[in-house]
Amino acid sequence: MRIRVLLVLVMALWGSAFASSKAAVGDVPHEVAGFLRFLIGALVLLVVLRAPRLPAAEVPRVAGVGMVGVFGYNALFFLGLSLAPAADGSVIVPMAAPVCTVAVGLLLGRVRLSGARLLGLVTAATGGLVFFLGIPDTGDARLLGDLAFLGAAACWSAYTLLGAPLLSRLPAATVTVYATAAGATALGLLAVPAFAEVHWSELGLEFWLNQAYLGALPTALAYVLYYRAVGQVGPTTATSAMFLVPAFGLTCAWILLGESIAPLQAVGAGLMFIGAWVNTRPAVKDSTSDRTPSTSDSALPSIESV
Repeated sequence: MRIRVLLVLVMALWGSAFASSKAAVGDVPHEVAGFLRFLIGALVLLVVLRAPRLPAAEVPRVAGVGMVGVFGYNALFFLGLSLAPAADGSVIVPMAAPVCTVAVGLLLGRVRLSGARLLGLVTAATGGLVFFLGIPDTGDARLLGDLAFLGAAACWSAYTLLGAPLLSRLPAATVTVYATAAGATALGLLAVPAFAEVHWSELGLEFWLNQAYLGALPTALAYVLYYRAVGQVGPTTATSAMFLVPAFGLTCAWILLGESIAPLQAVGAGLMFIGAWVNTRPAVKDSTSDRTPSTSDSALPSIESV
C-alpha cells in the first residue's frame, strides 16, 4: 500500500511538471528551460544526499543511464513542449512509456503478464486513445512536437529498464544523484548556444519560483521516489503507474494554462485511472526476473552493459 501511495505522489508531481515546464518554455528557449530544471534538481540532490559514494566501476553505467533518461528524455520533452500543448505531452509520454517497457520486457522474456494485468494495460491504452482523440489538431508544428514526445517516452522506457539492474546493486538515491548530474551536464552543453537569447534581467520572481519547484519536487524528490519504486516492484509495475499522469497533467494545464478538458478526454482519463489501479494493486506482481535482474542473464546484454 505504501509504495502505491508513493507512486501516486510521483505521478501527481510529474503531471504538474507538464504545465509548469510549458510556462518556463514560454519565457526562455526550451534548451535553457530543460537545463535550469535539472541543474537545480541536481544541486538539491547533492545538498540533501551529500554526494553518496559511487563505486568507480559503476560510474559509466550510471552516467549512461543519466544520458538516456535525463538528457535524452528532457531534450526531446522540452522540444515537444515548445511545439505542442502540454496536454499532448501529458497523454503521449505516460501512455507510450509503459507500452514500450512492457513490449521490451515481453520480447526479452523478463515479464509475464497475468490476465488481470493485460486487461488493465488494454483498458489504460484504450483510455489514452480516447483521450488523444479528444485533443484537436492545430497544425504541423504540433505533429512534430507530438513525435518529440514519443521519442521522450522511448527514452524514459529505456531509463527505467536500464536502471533496474543498477538498483539491485546500488541505492536508488545514489543512482538518481549521479544520473541526474550527468544528464544535467549534457543539457547544459546543449543549452549554451541558446543563452544569448535569454533576457536574464527580465525574468521575474514567478519564473524562478517555478524553476525552484520544478527542480526540487518533480525532479529531485520524484526521481528518487520513482527509482525506489522500480527497485521494489520492478520497472513494469512502476511505469504502469504513469497512466495516472494524464489526469494530473490535464488538471494542472487547465488551472495554470487555461487549457480546456473536453468530455471525451474525461472519459479517457477515467479509463486510464482504472487501468493504472489494476496494474499497481498489490495482488499483481512482476515476475522475479523483472524485480531483480540476475547478473547471469546473458540474454540481456543491452540492459546489463549500460
